[in-house]
Amino acid sequence: MRVQESALFPALRTPGELELQARWFAGDFGRRFLSVTGDQIEIVQFGTWNREAGPDFSDAAIRINGSEPIRGTIEFDLADRSWETHGHATNPSFDDAVLHVFVEQSERAFFTRTKSNRNVPQVRVDPSALPDKFSANIPLARPGRCQAPLKDLAPDRLESILTAASQFRLQRKAARIKNIVENHGRDAALFQEIAAALGYKQNKLAFTLLAQRLPLASLRKSDDSEAILFGVAGFLAAPDLATYREQTRSYVRNLWDRWWPHRDDMQRLVLPAKLWRLGGARPLNHPQRRLGALAILMKQWPAFIRAIARKDAKRAHDFFLELRHPFWSSHYTLISERAPKEMAIIGASRIADILANVLLPCFLAEGSDIWSIYEQLPARLTNRRLETGATRLFGDDPRRPQFTKTIAQQQGLLQIYEDFCLQDNSDCAQCPFPEQMQKWK
Repeated sequence: MRVQESALFPALRTPGELELQARWFAGDFGRRFLSVTGDQIEIVQFGTWNREAGPDFSDAAIRINGSEPIRGTIEFDLADRSWETHGHATNPSFDDAVLHVFVEQSERAFFTRTKSNRNVPQVRVDPSALPDKFSANIPLARPGRCQAPLKDLAPDRLESILTAASQFRLQRKAARIKNIVENHGRDAALFQEIAAALGYKQNKLAFTLLAQRLPLASLRKSDDSEAILFGVAGFLAAPDLATYREQTRSYVRNLWDRWWPHRDDMQRLVLPAKLWRLGGARPLNHPQRRLGALAILMKQWPAFIRAIARKDAKRAHDFFLELRHPFWSSHYTLISERAPKEMAIIGASRIADILANVLLPCFLAEGSDIWSIYEQLPARLTNRRLETGATRLFGDDPRRPQFTKTIAQQQGLLQIYEDFCLQDNSDCAQCPFPEQMQKWK
């Protein structure tokens, strides 16, 4: 018979990085700290938990030795050396960092310089001082002071506030597109804006640069326009066809053969590979596939212009939904296998985004009354910023889903969030929006 004795002092559980970040965000470590250089650091607002690439917390604010609040991002790492080993010092996404929080301190000093050579204050936290109780259900943000007065507002009053904010945002988008039209012409403006919409958040800049470097008018004059788009995007850098699957080889070979004569003349226009974010999105939304959608739209441009001639949102929707591409309707990337069934080259949610952010604002800029159409567009997607804004404004209000059902409601909520929450450095204490709500009651 064997006897196993239990340890007199069980080993302490070491929390993982995600749990430590969650506990930091929940305020379990406190709000006041001493930096490694002896400065008094106060967390004015913890900001928003960024669960994507980049610093861990955005839209935060801190005070250093009682100074005015400094707004920026906060990075939380397990070790002080992670700032260097993770490449934060050369990553422009960390240029606005205001604080580096870490757990393990090295024997030698590690400096937290940004790409612009600015020093970022460092704070060390001690997990052993944490309370044992921990809830893993940490929201993206905390409800703001405006939650209480908004909860007391009648639904029609709250709806009118969102409508006013949404109309203001729509007018601003229309003014922006009108400015592009005046500078580049209507077709070029629409091409650039639709390209940006196809890029989504991750690749919006890359698609915008493509549409600017390869103007629609010049693309439509060339028989090699699709190959030029993929070449300038940098997706035809490797001529070795052995890297491609047999079923995609003929398409890639055709692109390469058509790109080759233009490559030397256009080399200076080719986008750097680091500009693209190829991961983190659904396969349907891969930038190569979206570039295929832009290519077929460019070829069908006269039909597109006819579809929007009467400023009819349904005709525009149907045009996008019916677009087909001989390769990209059945492939996700240049190296993927053929999909088991045909897929929409531009899906319903992306079409709704193009209508809301490009076509309807353009029609408004041209003098059309489109609000009745705009306010009926259903919301098909959400995102981190929208969820953060909804949490700040509504908290656990059970009516919250009722006010995020349409694109117009979502846009109004985003406008309030950007005008108030993102402009506030006081963690709601000095934000004027709650007091305005009290007056409007």
